[in-house]
Amino acid sequence: MPQLPDADTLFAALIEQMAPHVNDDTALVGIYTGGAWLAERLHEALGIRHPLGTIDVSFYRDDYAAKGLHPQLRRSDIPFDMEGRSVILVDDVLFTGRTTRAALNELFDYGRPARVDLAVLVDRGERQLPIAARFCGHTLATPLGGKQNLQLEKADNGSLSLRLIDA
Repeated sequence: MPQLPDADTLFAALIEQMAPHVNDDTALVGIYTGGAWLAERLHEALGIRHPLGTIDVSFYRDDYAAKGLHPQLRRSDIPFDMEGRSVILVDDVLFTGRTTRAALNELFDYGRPARVDLAVLVDRGERQLPIAARFCGHTLATPLGGKQNLQLEKADNGSLSLRLIDA
């Protein structure tokens, strides 16, 4: 089992990477579930001026029918004008790239941003699509394989932790 890094340290590293690239034009959009509350914390820590956006990509996934995904029907909310905006899409873990692809498809339904970057706390590798994060807290040196998932959890005191769960 791989040694998991401290999630709060990764969060601090992500802020350090992102801060020089945030300006008055930057907006954040978090992907439900883990990416949404990670984006909330980043939004506050980076002092982003535009309201936080959130999206549920359940119906945009290309494997929706095949996997029998059961969306929790969260409402996507982009409370700013997407047109010409610099957007940072936030997710907790980057794996196959399918969630990111679905998120990009949904973002463009709201307008045409000038730029979209991806920020993730952990890149676990094993990509199926040509997608990479511009901002990444940590890349796992050894792929986990299909039998384990990496889960980000938020404690009541606000601290973050990473754990492996069986798929």
